[in-house]
Order: sequence, then structure tokens, then C-alpha cells
Amino acid sequence: MDEFEIEMRLLLDAIYHRYHYDFRAYSTPSLKRRLRSAMLRFRCETLSQLQDRVLHEPTLFPGLLDYLTVHVSEMFRDPSYFRALREKVMPVLRTYPSLKVWIAGCSAGEEAYSMAILLHEEGLLARSLIYATDINPRALQRAEAGVFDVQSIAAFSENHRRSGAPVSLSDYYTAAYDSAVFNKTLKKHIVFSDHSLATDSVFAEVQLVSCRNVLIYFDRGLQERAIGLFRDSLCHGGFLGIGSKESLRFSRHGDAFASVSVEDRIYRLQGAGA
Repeated sequence: MDEFEIEMRLLLDAIYHRYHYDFRAYSTPSLKRRLRSAMLRFRCETLSQLQDRVLHEPTLFPGLLDYLTVHVSEMFRDPSYFRALREKVMPVLRTYPSLKVWIAGCSAGEEAYSMAILLHEEGLLARSLIYATDINPRALQRAEAGVFDVQSIAAFSENHRRSGAPVSLSDYYTAAYDSAVFNKTLKKHIVFSDHSLATDSVFAEVQLVSCRNVLIYFDRGLQERAIGLFRDSLCHGGFLGIGSKESLRFSRHGDAFASVSVEDRIYRLQGAGA
């Protein structure tokens, strides 16, 4: 273990004990990249200097948290995933009298609003509740606002079209200056909440969990913990969607799931009705 990794472990321990955020089981290469960027931002020559500031300057931590969490997303990201949900999952979800969906690691809310739009287009939003969770309070605030940079809308709209949408994305937002403000009717069915896959437990039974491009930032042990939470939160026959570079193949929980779409990483919990 080199000096940087030793300092990194001490810093992550300090963050956990001081602020109760646990990054100790996150992927080491990813953390190294993000912490080096944070050192430049906060003008620290070493991680020990950064640790000292984190412990003694509480106002610095929210800014550091932005570096430690990932905010790269877009609406209807990987359109084939949403098309597969539309074609293979929604017909089953339609058989439930009410629906609960968990978007784990929702970042600034792009996937939560995408899911709300998809459910609306499939006639299911009125009886659905979407739990959108993340560990970053500032990201959750942005998500709850439902406001996105208008420069991103062209890409969002193309993704939406490719997902098999019957209407234009413009039906769901109002453009105002440099922003696109999404309809409040969508937000009425979304609950934004703080939740850590590293430390928190299951909070609801749901029919669908969508956690995409989050597991790749965890080490194997934390991946297993997260997949276990998803398994425990799903009703029998419930669905799990993960990122295109993620897999259940080597998970000890893998045998509990059957593949629904290999290409789009959508699985179904085996059990009654599955």
C-alpha cells in the first residue's frame, strides 16, 4: 500500500466518524481519481491536509461530497433499457393495483423523472410511487427542483424518442430562459430521500428497483451488500435493472434472479408469479 492509499484510508475513516458517510468500500481507483481532483479544488498538497480541513472546516464537506459522489447522468440514458422496461416489464407491472419503484443513486433526478414519464406513458403513474434516493443532499435538492439545463434537452429528447415514446419530451416541461422545468404532476409521484447503500437498510417493498451505473463504483463486498438490499426490497417476481457494465453473474445473490433482458441488464426475482 503506497502513501496515498494510507492517507486515503485515514481520510475515509475520518469522514465516516465525523459525518457518517461511508466511502470505505468504494472502488479504490475511482476514489483516487476523485480525491486527486478534490485536492486541486481545495488547494491541498496531500490528503492529510485535506483530512485536516475536512475535520476542522465543516463547511468544506458538502463541496468534497460532490467529488466523492457521481453526478454523470441524463434522461432516458441508454434508451434500449427504457424500451425493454416498456416492452417487457410494464405489462407485468400493469397487473398490480399499486406500484412502488426504487431509483437508487438518483443523483440530480434524471432517471427518476424518466421513470415517471415512462410510467405516465404506460398509464401507470397515477397508481405509482417512486422512491428516488441518494447520499448527496445537494444532488437531492437539485433533483427535487426538477430543473435541467436547456442545452441538455436535445440529447434527452432523442433518448426519449429512441425509448419508444409515443409523444415528444416537450410535452413534459416548460422552457424558461436557460432551463427546462419539468411538470409538477410528475414530481407528485416522486419521493426524494437520503439513503446510503453502504450503511442503511431496506425501507419499503417495491416491484421495481433501478440502480444503474452505481455498483461499478463499489468494491465487491459493497456490491454484494447493495444487491442484497435490492433482493430484500423486491416483492416476489419483482424486477431489478442495473447498469450496462454491471452484472449479477458473480454475485452470491445471482441465483435468486432470472434474466429478463441480457443486453439491458434487467432481471426478475424468482418466486411466486415469476
